[in-house]
Amino acid sequence: MEQNRVLALLKSVQNGETSPEDALLQLKKEPFENVGYAMIDHHRGLRHGINEVIFGEGKTTRQIVGIVSAMIERGQKNIMITRLTRKKAEKIKEIQPMYYDPVARIGICERENESSPHGLIVIAAAGTSDIPVAEEAAVTAETLGNNVERLYDVGVAGLHRLLNHLDVIMRARVVVVVAGMEGALASVVGGLVACPVIAVPASVGYGANFGGLSALLTMLNACSGNVSVVNIDNGFCAGYISSLINHIGN
Repeated sequence: MEQNRVLALLKSVQNGETSPEDALLQLKKEPFENVGYAMIDHHRGLRHGINEVIFGEGKTTRQIVGIVSAMIERGQKNIMITRLTRKKAEKIKEIQPMYYDPVARIGICERENESSPHGLIVIAAAGTSDIPVAEEAAVTAETLGNNVERLYDVGVAGLHRLLNHLDVIMRARVVVVVAGMEGALASVVGGLVACPVIAVPASVGYGANFGGLSALLTMLNACSGNVSVVNIDNGFCAGYISSLINHIGN
């Protein structure tokens, strides 16, 4: 993590291994890097505890590789690229080694598995069609060092499927619920658990679903006070926030 690297630099100054002037120069070079098409925020990890994440949609292969290369030069690990198509991922892998999850559409460079022994994040998807968004949340949370358990196809049309996993969701520190159609699953889960529930409306449904708007409005109107909502199909944000919650106090 970025914070550990800065701490190591400060300790090297304390031990007389690095001069204060050299340390100051390194820190001055850190905040951001202008590569022409991007201003890479190298201090993101220091401020947030999580490195900058690259949104792959709309960026060219050259741009993504350039950003990744600059981040690797600064010693960053688990560099995530979200909304990355399989075709673009294959082109990137010709230049830069990268793990790619085609369902989550996430690429990870300099991948390191650092699963925290604390807390459990449960990702619940109402239907099989919601799995791509759910996997974006799950892979994000795992990359950020969390233990994740998946419960898929547990929507309200067959509520017994969810109730069969009560022991799992009640052990969770955070539950991410992904649902399209009417999006009712988030309220149901919220009424069963004591932990925060992050609801992700999915753009799955027939015409009156309005591309996920019906699920979004249902979730925003949830009667369970522990439910909060992210944007339509934004599994990444749900995984990110669930990781922040899970790491509180750790």
